[in-house]
Amino acid sequence: MKAILTTAAGSVDVLQLRDIPQPSLPSPHHLRVKLAAAGVNPVDTKLRTKPAYHPDKLPTILGCDGAGVVESIGSAVTRFNVGDTVFFCNGGLGDEPGSYAEYTTLHEDFCVVKPAKLSMQEAAALPLVFITAWESLVERANLQAGQTILIHAAAGGVGQVAVQLAHHLGAHIAVTVSDDHKADIARNLGAKKIINYRVQDFVQETLAWTSGTGADVVYDTVGGDTFLKSLDATCIGGKVVSILSSPLDAAHVQKARLRNLSLCYDLMLTPQVLGLHDERVRQRKILEQAVAMVDAGKLKVHVSHTLPLEQAVEAHRLIEAGGMVGKIVLTINDSNIVGAR
Repeated sequence: MKAILTTAAGSVDVLQLRDIPQPSLPSPHHLRVKLAAAGVNPVDTKLRTKPAYHPDKLPTILGCDGAGVVESIGSAVTRFNVGDTVFFCNGGLGDEPGSYAEYTTLHEDFCVVKPAKLSMQEAAALPLVFITAWESLVERANLQAGQTILIHAAAGGVGQVAVQLAHHLGAHIAVTVSDDHKADIARNLGAKKIINYRVQDFVQETLAWTSGTGADVVYDTVGGDTFLKSLDATCIGGKVVSILSSPLDAAHVQKARLRNLSLCYDLMLTPQVLGLHDERVRQRKILEQAVAMVDAGKLKVHVSHTLPLEQAVEAHRLIEAGGMVGKIVLTINDSNIVGAR
């Protein structure tokens, strides 16, 4: 089969198209999926430059998100049949084969039937960002109807899903964006307060929007100074949730303590990195919530770029250039798979 291998840690040049054997089923509970599409995420570019989780497993196949058709099943599989269309977040960290390939394998417990309303490309773009947003807003922040939330980088992959999820939960939503096009996207997804961080101070704008109190929840998908400034945009006793490491020093910790803030972090890869089977089942159930929202017309997926598998290098370049709107997806076996519209 054709696959994009990460042959070493480094620049985009380490991504190489190779012919390798199809993966065999690792256990009677595994599926082999003929992939139609693979989502490309910022974590892929980071693992290409620094394979932090399994540095001894190179060469490896990147790509956590995938969608395709079940091609083969193990003897103990009960949840799926050959021919089922599925999507998932699995592999791509060096421990299991990723989705930048024509075929991949995964345990049946981590797989979900693809929503009929989504194309293969849209389905492949959804898992990592939806699980991240759900864990952050529902499990970490416990966001409730009527609360206020500030979502940073609202037009990005995680940001767009977070806005829709917060809207679904009944929250009042403010967002930061960098231009009018991104503002329109966030507004159409349910945001009420739009802050262009290039020309406006998001702290002052958030305080004005909340009558001086600050937001109940601030969701940080940017990191760095944005995270640090977010402490001042959060209400007393509020929560700041970040998906990135933060540059906290003693003064910022003291500020958070003085304001009784809860600082929460979410790394949705943790269950896979630590090999926590039950936690990965929990994440599969989160994806089932995504299916329910899609079916109810409450969740849309914005795929901004579709590129053939052979152009994985270009996909990484686009992500590293910054300013992405929505998601990038690699198409695989596209003309031969049912549902890959």
